[in-house]
Amino acid sequence: MLSLFHPERYHGHRRRPPYFEGWYFKLVDASEVARYAVIPGIFLSDDPARHHAFVQVLDGATGAASYHRYPAEAFEAAEGAFDVRVGPNRFSASGLHLDIDDEHRRVTADVALGPLEPWPVRAWSPGVMGPYAFIPRMECNHGVLSFDHRLDGHLTLDGARIDLTGGRGYLEKDWGAAFPAGYVWMQSNHFATPGTSLVASIAIVPWIRSAFPGFLVGLHHDGVLHRFATYTGARTEHLRITDDRVEWTITDRHRQLEVHARRAAAGLLLGPTREQMESRVGETMRAEIEVRLLDRRTRTVLEGTGRNAGLEVHGDLERLLALQT
Repeated sequence: MLSLFHPERYHGHRRRPPYFEGWYFKLVDASEVARYAVIPGIFLSDDPARHHAFVQVLDGATGAASYHRYPAEAFEAAEGAFDVRVGPNRFSASGLHLDIDDEHRRVTADVALGPLEPWPVRAWSPGVMGPYAFIPRMECNHGVLSFDHRLDGHLTLDGARIDLTGGRGYLEKDWGAAFPAGYVWMQSNHFATPGTSLVASIAIVPWIRSAFPGFLVGLHHDGVLHRFATYTGARTEHLRITDDRVEWTITDRHRQLEVHARRAAAGLLLGPTREQMESRVGETMRAEIEVRLLDRRTRTVLEGTGRNAGLEVHGDLERLLALQT
């Protein structure tokens, strides 16, 4: 129960398969030329032969992605803190250490993070999931561990050393039985105003014998977190997905948020189904997100463009769109 109020920690202790958990570390250097995603995690299947731990590495500039597989026994996670090991690699709220050397590539890193800016945890709303965090066996849970933070350190990829000191990072995670059957996810913390950050997702959420389009949006700007979610009473007024754009308008009683994301070439990551890590998920880190936030009097609170944006558009999009009607 206490883990509900600590989204950053490992939630899989004493959980039955199928189960996965993964953390997403986004790393962008100060010049915004180098950008990487590092994703450690664990996958547990109904078939024990498919159990394994992993570290995925995505070069956001080139789209090159690699999947580094480890025995499930190589995964260790503390119960009372965010402290995860996958083989010789270590991950925590303070930073990450990589020592990967296999047939795919050689990757080393020592990167310090901080200070973190997490989605607030409250007694009635433990993180981005809000009251849905209290519902057992949600297919996929989400946590925003830091909207924006400083990076200090370096990453070396196949002999090329990248200085990340002075760069910006973002940190989130997912856990549950499988990724949604269809979803859109986007994120950027590179706006004209330092500290401004957006994360937004909408997905098919199974519910008893049906499903609904659940969404979570957090826009952190000038020290204020603007939240739009299914559980806050916000609603989607417009959602359009094409080969080159995602257009999304959300309203609540007080505000309107308009988000237009320009899609870009993507690298392929592996995502969890209930059976195995097999779903090919296209993710780009070269998208741009145009954001416009209006207050109840239609005055502009924020208008800007997020750079180096992560964007995933995956799965049964026709069904996702049909659920809006």
